[in-house]
Amino acid sequence: MKKAESSSTLGPGGLDISKAFFKPILNSAPPSPTKRHTKISVIGAGNVGMAIAQTILTQDLADELALVDAQPDKLRGEMLDLQHAAAFLPRTKIHASLDYSITAGSDLCIVTAGARQIPGESRLNLIQRNLVLFKNIIPPLAKYSPDSILLIVSNPVDALTYVAWKLSGFHPNRVIGSGTNLDSSRFRFLLADHLDVNAQDVQAYIVGEHGDSSVALWSSITVGGVPVLSYLDRQKIAYEKETLENIRKEVVESAYEVIDLKGYTSWAIGYSVANLARSLLRDQRRIHPVSVLATGLYGIDGGHVFLSLPAQLGRTGVMGVANVELTDYEARQLRNSATTILEAQSQLDIEDL
Repeated sequence: MKKAESSSTLGPGGLDISKAFFKPILNSAPPSPTKRHTKISVIGAGNVGMAIAQTILTQDLADELALVDAQPDKLRGEMLDLQHAAAFLPRTKIHASLDYSITAGSDLCIVTAGARQIPGESRLNLIQRNLVLFKNIIPPLAKYSPDSILLIVSNPVDALTYVAWKLSGFHPNRVIGSGTNLDSSRFRFLLADHLDVNAQDVQAYIVGEHGDSSVALWSSITVGGVPVLSYLDRQKIAYEKETLENIRKEVVESAYEVIDLKGYTSWAIGYSVANLARSLLRDQRRIHPVSVLATGLYGIDGGHVFLSLPAQLGRTGVMGVANVELTDYEARQLRNSATTILEAQSQLDIEDL
């Protein structure tokens, strides 16, 4: 596949046509050496990868965007389609290749590539197939961008974030899974809908596995700064714990509903990952529930495991994990979620990575 590189600007006699349109200013200062050039690479040009790429472009998060995929025709088509929108977007250099060398010097590498679950296929078998795929993806990313942050989006995200950490050799603060960042957004939406408030005024987290064993941190939910459950208890307002669990289940099942209706999810995860990219690359130090190395936290032990916890994100990656006070029940559920992920990992041939 041909790469789309910018065409030569040299005209007859070696004249640089691009400079012919402008008259140089005498004694002008050289370009500022402090200006940062931000490069993001997206691995996987499927529905999720392209939704992420499109959102990154519209939000002006990168000066350069590199796309990598194994399907040359689709990859080139997606690249050209984005390039043709240049007049409507912030100035970003967009290029694509089958060769991972195109990702060299990336500040952030976002991995969305992965095998899709076949009807009737076990989740464990899906992890094994994606493990094989990651052995071909992560090492070249680490080779060409040794100082980058790896952001894993492929599912099952927690186990694959662990795989990426092992394969890359990176410090764990620079290997992050998208985790429950989107789940928490769905959670906030559902709570806001129930309470008839704006979702931006709801502070709530889903933590643990990005999957069936996820944990809703009900005890720390606030609306406009008001702790919801403790307020209801003080006001002696009855609520059903079954109702609370049904909301959590609705969060877990909402992705399946979207997949049943349109065949895949894309736009919400695109916005979610762009949101993470902004916090990381612009050093915003915001708190996001993302998949991080959780061993030793909240009583989690038994092996290295990545799962979602509220983490502060900045230019160096994960800067710390918030000391959220969990109830005994929430802490047990979180440890159970860690056990679920560890059990899946233990059946895979990943210890020798």
